[in-house]
Amino acid sequence: MANPIATFETTQGSFKAEIYVEQMPITGKNFVDLAKSGFYNGIHFHRVIKDFMIQFGCPHAKDANSPRAGTGGPPHGNIQDEHNPEFKISNEPGTLSMANTGRPNSGGSQFFINTAHNAYLDWFSPGQSKHPVFGRIIEGMDVVNAIGNTATGAGDRPQTPIQVTSITIAE
Repeated sequence: MANPIATFETTQGSFKAEIYVEQMPITGKNFVDLAKSGFYNGIHFHRVIKDFMIQFGCPHAKDANSPRAGTGGPPHGNIQDEHNPEFKISNEPGTLSMANTGRPNSGGSQFFINTAHNAYLDWFSPGQSKHPVFGRIIEGMDVVNAIGNTATGAGDRPQTPIQVTSITIAE
């Protein structure tokens, strides 16, 4: 069975990502289930850091100006960290990676798309911050890069809000 494709419709354009549910079943299925439920629809990118990443998935970011944006997770709670020794994909440009608080098993709905090679974030690299890759952009990287180059203000928030209007999953 092929991995599903997620189509992101945003106020900046659309892009598609392959979601690695076969290789990362916990993280991939969590994302797919949230997307299918409509959880992500209407949420804004709440953190954009040029030449690093764009972050998304906090339910408090339905309001682009919420002071709580970036602090929330999914309705069902956090998921287990997933470190598959047979699947070591680095946090390269265009990969989707599970965000967390820095504590074990603290990922849930927030994720980021790398816009640079951030190998130090790999779950298999030395150090504290570990973020498993669970997908890759397969179409529309120009849209991802445009979001990554947007002007930001305090807290790395886009000055002009960027919303994901919907995510659809094709299996």
